[in-house]
Amino acid sequence: LNVFLQPTSASLTINENCDPDVRVDMETFLNLTVPEGRGPKVPWTHTAEGPDDMPAHCKSSMFGVSLNIPISQGRLALGTWQGIWLCEHRDHASGRSVVCTVTGASA
Repeated sequence: LNVFLQPTSASLTINENCDPDVRVDMETFLNLTVPEGRGPKVPWTHTAEGPDDMPAHCKSSMFGVSLNIPISQGRLALGTWQGIWLCEHRDHASGRSVVCTVTGASA
């Protein structure tokens, strides 16, 4: 299964999906690594769409917008604790479109 996210300010990743603290810690990491805002401590020049727009593009590039997930016996072959995350990097996002395609031989 290929999952493709069309926007440039959100991303897809596979990560721990059992403990909600992982999501909190991941958001903390991303916001420390790629800060939002304007001013001398923030290097962004692309701010016309808001102070969260350029950081959202950077975060999207870090994780990516596409996943390939194997299917086994008609189910996604994810690990025990794994889940698919659609990561929204804008504070006030518009609609998101996801395109999924399946290729391969039938069983």
